[in-house]
Amino acid sequence: MPALDLPRLARVAEAAADAARREIVPRFRRVTAETKADGTPVTEADRAAERAMRAVLRDATPEFGIHGEEFGREGAAGGPAWLLDPIDGTISFSRGVPLFGTLLALVEDERPILGLIDLSALGERLVGWRGGGVRRNGEPVRVSQRADFAEALVATGDAVALAEFGERDAWLALARDVPRLRTYTDCFGHALVIGGAVDAMVDLSLHAWDAAATQVLVEEAGGRCVTLRRDERRYPLGLVFGSPPLVDRLLAYVSR
Repeated sequence: MPALDLPRLARVAEAAADAARREIVPRFRRVTAETKADGTPVTEADRAAERAMRAVLRDATPEFGIHGEEFGREGAAGGPAWLLDPIDGTISFSRGVPLFGTLLALVEDERPILGLIDLSALGERLVGWRGGGVRRNGEPVRVSQRADFAEALVATGDAVALAEFGERDAWLALARDVPRLRTYTDCFGHALVIGGAVDAMVDLSLHAWDAAATQVLVEEAGGRCVTLRRDERRYPLGLVFGSPPLVDRLLAYVSR
């Protein structure tokens, strides 16, 4: 396969995110969640947004696979594939909390090469690709390079998610040792790190569609992103990411 035109594919990703926004924003604070068979929440907005995204991606890149949270896999196996989560933070969305977003990544040879985080309720979108840097609403952003642990603003996902990943003690130790520890969950927290507002984050118990966009965006914005894997867990991935020196410090708290 010839080299992929990543700037063009970024425009495709943005068109898919636009389609998702058109389904999500009118339903915000107007829908309630139901529970799927796996115990996780879903709304009609999740499903409508994923259908809309798939239609855009299928039309623009029919040769690529698609793997989404709500409707599984479709298309060719083995080549480039889109990974998508139409609403990351469905609990927040269904409760009227605007800290949710849409995630989309393009993966080639199991490596994310393009990522997008769309915080539709906040009007912010981050998009980037390998060799292209990262922009938020068209303006370049960079990950913090802060090295001072005592002054760092560090985030985690839910304490329950860390416990599910087998890292309950890590959360307790971070709460003890990090003076400015905050819980900014889902892709909202990821976007804060990529944009430099938060210095680093530990987010565990993720699926591939939760992690892929962040993996490429953090690195393209000048940060470090370390992926942890627990294949025996229901949510097998974890990320430690942000300022490179802080990531080194945070990795001492989690099992590798």
